[in-house]
Amino acid sequence: MPNPNPVVTRNWGELPEGREWGSTAGVDIDPFDGHVWAYERCGAGSFGSGVPINCHTNPVAPIFKFDRNTGEVLANFGAGIMVTPHGIHVDDEGNVWVTDFATNDDATKGQQVHKFSPTGELLLSLGTPGQTGNDSRHFNQPNDVVVGPDGSIYVSDGHSGQGMTTNDAMAEGRANGLTARIMKFAPDGTFIKQWGQIGVRHGEFRTPHAVDFDSQGRLWVADRGNHRLEIFDQDGNYLESRYMFSRVSGIFITEDDMLYAIDSESSPTNHVGWRNGVRIGHIDHDHVTGFIPPFEREDRVYQGTAGEGVAVDAHGNVYAAEGPNSLSQAGGAFTRYSVD
Repeated sequence: MPNPNPVVTRNWGELPEGREWGSTAGVDIDPFDGHVWAYERCGAGSFGSGVPINCHTNPVAPIFKFDRNTGEVLANFGAGIMVTPHGIHVDDEGNVWVTDFATNDDATKGQQVHKFSPTGELLLSLGTPGQTGNDSRHFNQPNDVVVGPDGSIYVSDGHSGQGMTTNDAMAEGRANGLTARIMKFAPDGTFIKQWGQIGVRHGEFRTPHAVDFDSQGRLWVADRGNHRLEIFDQDGNYLESRYMFSRVSGIFITEDDMLYAIDSESSPTNHVGWRNGVRIGHIDHDHVTGFIPPFEREDRVYQGTAGEGVAVDAHGNVYAAEGPNSLSQAGGAFTRYSVD
């Protein structure tokens, strides 16, 4: 159980001199040394032309490894490869996986999943650069990626479904080729299968925003638009759901099967009766046993600031990636809730 009164460090993590914080939605823990992997979306604000800054228009390296104690940069790579990184996962071999859910203006980059070595070598890319689709060769706004126990690759694809609140809207979205699915690939990137579409039934999704595995080898999917967690076996068979963890943007399951679910969106306007923050509970039960509230910020008084990504190190320190940062309000993309 986390410390009920953690030390909160806002704007955690250092950037190289001259870099400005952009936004982020992803953070993970290195399996070997316990340090923190995350990304920063290549700066805030706009150039003089008014073009929003992303990792294509400002091709600095977005992927960082931070010292878990000091926040100092231990590694930094990935320049010139992505447009807008979204999900990040570090596999059991220390390789870093990142989804890129946007497309650049000339449709030559984005809509891919990339695998890097711990030193930044690009090892594998899935998807067709700059092109969207709902077949096995394309993604349409890939949200997150995780490597399963046997080395298979699982990608949660489709970011647009959560705004579809009627049957007609969901049908129209499917007709227009929007996706809400889980895609499974072999370790070498060969496509195996997919399941899901935009909808509210079990096995359907309205923005499958994050994925993770528990110790039983079950795949957990944060079905954000449907305000639930869906659990599947590795073949895509639906098993069960959790409903008490709110409107979940990111999840992290520890080795002892404690679930940390971060809610970046709940507010009086879109999820009445809920507040954003990090909800904590054991995977075996659908109830919350701990809660980390967001810290308040002047421009978000009613809601506070809570991130889209969450990770927990071996000492119980919690790291939140502040996905809600806008380009005009960015300034420190990570928050550390320290217990040591």
